Amino acid sequence: MKIRSTFMKTALLFAALLLSMLHARADSVGEALEVFVKEGHIAGAVTLVAKREQILSMQAVGWQVLETRRPMEQDSLFWIASMTKPVIALAILMLHDDGRLDIHDPVERYLPEFKGQMLLQEKSDDRVVLVKPARPVTIKDLLTHTSGIAGNANAEPGPADSRTPRESAVICALTPLQFEPGSKWAYSNPGINTLGRIIEVVTGEDLSKAMSNYVFRPLNMKSTTFVPTTKQIEQLAVSYKMDDELRRIVPSGIPYLSEPYTSTKRQPFGAGGLFSTAEDLHKLCLMMVSGGEANRRKHLSKETLALMFQNHTGDMKAGFVEGMGMGLGLQVVARPTGVTAKLSAGTAGHGGAHGTQMWFDPASGSIQIMLIQRAGLPNGDASPMRQAFHDAAAKVLQDAASLPLEN
Repeated sequence: MKIRSTFMKTALLFAALLLSMLHARADSVGEALEVFVKEGHIAGAVTLVAKREQILSMQAVGWQVLETRRPMEQDSLFWIASMTKPVIALAILMLHDDGRLDIHDPVERYLPEFKGQMLLQEKSDDRVVLVKPARPVTIKDLLTHTSGIAGNANAEPGPADSRTPRESAVICALTPLQFEPGSKWAYSNPGINTLGRIIEVVTGEDLSKAMSNYVFRPLNMKSTTFVPTTKQIEQLAVSYKMDDELRRIVPSGIPYLSEPYTSTKRQPFGAGGLFSTAEDLHKLCLMMVSGGEANRRKHLSKETLALMFQNHTGDMKAGFVEGMGMGLGLQVVARPTGVTAKLSAGTAGHGGAHGTQMWFDPASGSIQIMLIQRAGLPNGDASPMRQAFHDAAAKVLQDAASLPLEN
């Protein structure tokens, strides 16, 4: 009996020690980003590290508004830019599961303006040659950025939210393809905008309402929106850029979007128009690592989730850092290296123009979210902030694996 009592005391002491270490590690995630705040590279950050629903670390450091010294909060609102893309993809895949569309269908089945779209074979000062592509663009091509739709097909004057999804899709349809569909990977905002228009046509609703009905409300993502309210704007983390002359960061605004951001005249920008919070993004990732389930409801089948996480680009060069493949609306770590070295193969996610990052591992249930607002980064997916975040998060997850947390 005495031996058992001694064993229990030792076990409890060991568990308490591990828990203390975990708390210290949790703080270290924020501290890793605070270094960049003190050095003047970013104004602030919100980070979240979780093992499924168990939040291991959630930190807010620095300033939401640098000029007024308004502190960053855990519920601060961020423009998540291209992290909008996997959310749009999720809605498409939900419609696929519901039988309202098939991702293998040609786009022209839903958007007739794409019928007869041509391929640019040759272009010179005095000659342009257009030919019929071997096959039409499919919804899957749009999801994997292998459609051939030019990345600048929507590059008309004015912010991206000044055009309706229908107008953006028509511009795409009238622009010749740059390569045969499915033959290579080339990042395409216009392709994702076209998915937004398909959602509108299939649901009969405007994109904002359809996304609310299919994704935001069912997942209880209360703060995620294309058009923030006046109250939400009070929580908006300001975007900053480096002023080389002043050698400090200054407000940059969001060049892709019209101001005021609260204006209901702004159109939903499917490739990068969402605002969200760390808490909401955790809910999104949690559904992804929980077999498509959330709030006691099945939102996506396991078969469709498996398709979403599959590397559909094989050996094609894809993504913005080495070792990446392309899933359906998500980037997938095919070979962990460099900034992804601490992530497992099969980890999926996406980054955003101002340095935001969201990554999750369907196998282990680990979730890593880093929210910053830093314009002008040479490569947001390879930023030193992201590297420091993943390094710190990996230690938290490693320590958590030693504790009897729920799986």
